[in-house]
Amino acid sequence: MKRIYPALGVVAVGLVLCAPPLLAQNARISVNTQNVVNHISPWLAGSCIEDVNHEIYGGLYDQKIFGESFEEPSPNAGIQDWKTYGGDWRLEGQVISVGADSGGKLVSDSPAFSDGNIETEVRFPNGTGDNAGLLVRVNNAGLGADTFDGYEISLEPRGQRVILGKHHHDWQPLQNAQVTFDPQKWTRLRVELSGARIRIFVGDSATPQIDFTDPTAPLLMGTVALRTWNSNASFQNVRGPENNTAPERFVAEPVIQVSRQWDAIHEGTGTAQFLHDRVNPYNGTWSQMIQHGTGQGTVGVANKGLNRWGVAVKRQRPLGGRLYLRAQDLQGPVTVALQSANGQITYATQTIAKVGTDWAKYTLSLTPNADDANARFVITLDKPGSLWVDQVVLSGTGNAQFKGLPIRADIARAMQEQGIKFLRYGGTMVNAPEYRWKNMIGDPDRRPPYRGHWYPYSTNGFGIEEFLRFCEAANIEAAFAINVEESEQDVADLVEYLNSNVNTVWGKRRAQNGHPAPYKVRWIEIGNEEVIWGDNAGDYDHYIARFNALSTVIHAKDPGIQLVCSAWWRPESPNMERVFKALDGKAAFWDLHVWSDEARSGASVDRDLTQMQSLFRQWGPNSQMKCVIFEENGGLHNQQRALGHATTLNAVRRHGDFVVVSCPANALQPDGQNDNGWDQGQIFFSPDRVWKMPPFYAAQMAALNFQPLRVQSTVEGNLDATATRSEDGKSLVLHVVNTSDTAQTATLSLDGMAGISPQAQVWTLAGDLKAANSPDHETVATQRSQFAGASAKFNYSFAAHSYTILRLAK
Repeated sequence: MKRIYPALGVVAVGLVLCAPPLLAQNARISVNTQNVVNHISPWLAGSCIEDVNHEIYGGLYDQKIFGESFEEPSPNAGIQDWKTYGGDWRLEGQVISVGADSGGKLVSDSPAFSDGNIETEVRFPNGTGDNAGLLVRVNNAGLGADTFDGYEISLEPRGQRVILGKHHHDWQPLQNAQVTFDPQKWTRLRVELSGARIRIFVGDSATPQIDFTDPTAPLLMGTVALRTWNSNASFQNVRGPENNTAPERFVAEPVIQVSRQWDAIHEGTGTAQFLHDRVNPYNGTWSQMIQHGTGQGTVGVANKGLNRWGVAVKRQRPLGGRLYLRAQDLQGPVTVALQSANGQITYATQTIAKVGTDWAKYTLSLTPNADDANARFVITLDKPGSLWVDQVVLSGTGNAQFKGLPIRADIARAMQEQGIKFLRYGGTMVNAPEYRWKNMIGDPDRRPPYRGHWYPYSTNGFGIEEFLRFCEAANIEAAFAINVEESEQDVADLVEYLNSNVNTVWGKRRAQNGHPAPYKVRWIEIGNEEVIWGDNAGDYDHYIARFNALSTVIHAKDPGIQLVCSAWWRPESPNMERVFKALDGKAAFWDLHVWSDEARSGASVDRDLTQMQSLFRQWGPNSQMKCVIFEENGGLHNQQRALGHATTLNAVRRHGDFVVVSCPANALQPDGQNDNGWDQGQIFFSPDRVWKMPPFYAAQMAALNFQPLRVQSTVEGNLDATATRSEDGKSLVLHVVNTSDTAQTATLSLDGMAGISPQAQVWTLAGDLKAANSPDHETVATQRSQFAGASAKFNYSFAAHSYTILRLAK
């Protein structure tokens, strides 16, 4: 592959004429440049994407409209004086119910309070689930699992526990207690607040199950909310501190039947009717009906993009797209437009003069006359009649798209700047039962929406083929995962579609879909995190059977494809040896997922890899199976996570002949749209901007300074380091991580590299562990400099909380 040497977003460039001031000599790094320990794969500069937290649909996929197929149901009746942040909340009589959701909240608009009693009764209709209950002293609530400040008091039906935790836009468990309750019956949950003291009562107990005083920055004021965490739950008899003698009386708000990612427009004196209609949609199950009745005015629907964060428009930069319409008794034109969020300013407009009774495609071309990062797209009528709308696509044009693909160019360029050499498209999204590759090809406007794992109304507008075209255009090695329950015939067809010539049935279909040349796919992962739910021998046996069945048809079509085992790794389980022996010779790699939130995560990753490699040798002394890390996970995107990635890469380099790929997750994250806790994006973006987090810079530094050979190095002191060199021995790279909160001076001894130039190139990423970047302020970024004191033995001071690369040459 072509090597990319991107700009580093340099903060400071300068020539260092002498060594930094020396601190106490407390570290030593010794390198033998002639002793090659192992080879290193260039694919350690990897990354991982999946449609989690909308990094694809709403992000990389250049589709400005969110809810394109109107599959999202119209909202349930709202509840007066309560605000919904995620979850499908319903009011039936005086019982509030919510479907299982990753942290959906119903937050009271009542005034903030300090002390008092709050209670409700909770029931779990299915008798199971993770937990649900109350939030108290709630502030700063928004959409997302941990997007609020407050205390959580929840009942856990499976574990028969009551849970107390603290959220400050994160999650901190405080105390749990065992309780006995019937999840399918109403259980009283009561909280008494007095300053920092929190007492929790379950059932009719007069004695608190939890009596806890928060010793660290207690939250002392806020409102109340109801919350679910992956549970179907119901609530009744909610009592707050302002009126603890009588339960809250809930009142439903009127319902407008507009698909919930769209907003109704009704201006003037004319009558309007909206219907979320499942009769004769163009695609999927639903379309949206808009009816203009008698009177004057405008009726229509508006879309503000991903979770209403805005459609970005720029002056004289056209947006293009298409939509599908049909009408009945429509007496005037249809108008589509780009407007300000409140509809007061129109930036661009287009008139569709006549719409027939049958579905037809209409092309969009809108050129804004102003900049607005928070605009909306509207479809309106100003004359009587009925209009049905389906499958709306709006995207950038020209250089706003990456090499002519439906990909946001600014995001794609940032991924190239990171130096990504290998990209994995997979994750829990592929475990959704409806995730099937044949639904991802052909006319994108006819691809069926499906119930995704992370978002129940997912689009197939971006699928495996779009991923492969992006990697091809970006010169990135591609790997993807498929659902383990795909049929053998469908998987055989997949390989033929991707890699065969146009004389085959499916190769011809690929050419008809716009890509005559084979994709030359070399990596396919069978499933994702299979059997993660528990160490069940029967489930592992099922995975073995599915892997063997699919590998047989894959290798019959193309024996050169390398298959990846995704069985969840449990080294202590006897099931691992059975899986290994059943798949050895068929699976080229086993996918190990690691955690890298801690600055010194590399130490635990090193232990895991050492153990895995040892077991492989024990179970199959002649086995060629190796390891790939397709997900390096965590919940952070700050400097601490950057150091965690750097130490993880050091660990992987030490196992370079065993580990051939390392992919930190997630490559991308839309700002403020995290709705499930995976808050770990390397590249952040908004509708109109892209910026890089500290882990981006750590990955970029490593990619830019790749060398294929690891040489022997030893470290004395509180540093983590590896040394790599070029094949010809003329370039030596030191990767040094200082996780401590003070600068560390080390003596570096370099043996076997005569004639070292005194001028060393230096890349440094340093900052407070909690530091992260924003679109307007880059707190942590790579600093590039030169060091003039390099020799066979020299001293160097490594900044606190830093990842430093020293590149030396003869």
